[in-house]
Formats: sequence, C-alpha cells, structure tokens
Amino acid sequence: MVRLIKRYESRKLYDTEESRYVSLEDIAGWVRAGQEVRVIDNASSEDVTQQTLAQIILEEGRKGTSFLPSELLHELVRMGERAVHNGVEHFQHGVDRVLKASVDRLSPVRQAREEMALLRQRLEDLEGSLVALENQSGTEGKGSPSSKKG
Repeated sequence: MVRLIKRYESRKLYDTEESRYVSLEDIAGWVRAGQEVRVIDNASSEDVTQQTLAQIILEEGRKGTSFLPSELLHELVRMGERAVHNGVEHFQHGVDRVLKASVDRLSPVRQAREEMALLRQRLEDLEGSLVALENQSGTEGKGSPSSKKG
C-alpha cells in the first residue's frame, strides 16, 4: 500500500496514515524499509514525489550520509531521465523474473496448477460423455416404437 504524504505551502509534510507532520528523515526511513510513498502538493494536487525523493538525496549528501557514489550521480546527471527510466525498467523486469521463478518453485503452487489442469481435463471428458449420452438417447428415442403415439 502506498503511504500518502501531503506537502503544504509551508513545505511541511503531513502523513495521512499516522495523521501527523513528518520530516524528510521519516520519509527516507520508510523508503529504506520498503514502504512506497507518494507526496502530493496539497494546494495543486500535483505529484511531487520525485522532487521530495531528490531532496532527501540532496540532504543526505549535505550531511555526508549519502549512500550514492559520485560516479552514479555523475551518470544520472549525464543520462538524465533516460538513465533513471532504463534503470527502473531493468530492475522491474529482474524483480518480475525472480518473483515468477520463486513462485514456480513453490511446490504447493505447482501441485495446485497440475491438479487444476487434471480437473479441467476430467471436466471436459465428463461434458463430452454427457453430450454423447444425450445424442445417443435422442436418436434411440426417435426410432423406437415406444416413442411413437398410437
């Protein structure tokens, strides 16, 4: 679930989940913990998440606590949005592959898929048998003397 943060004209950040004002450090902590955040300008409803995350990186750089090497920052400046987009897209594809492989390795999931396929086949066979019986009883009823009225 995405955590919604509202940014007010005073630059204060308000967490709608906990109903309290928060700092950039709070947001950075949530992001590091895996929380997805979305920051909205309260006056214009504009999404300002990117600017806020960039501000967090800038503040950490000023404090000397940034984990980003200068080579990466140079590359981001050189490549601009394209580098970020390609990196995110590459990362997403990698995560998707790992997740799919992990799910497929789960024995219960694989077993359930196999059982579902077997059940589908049995249901198709049963439906075929019912159609054959209906056809057979329909042709027998037309030609038999008991079906004719006297």
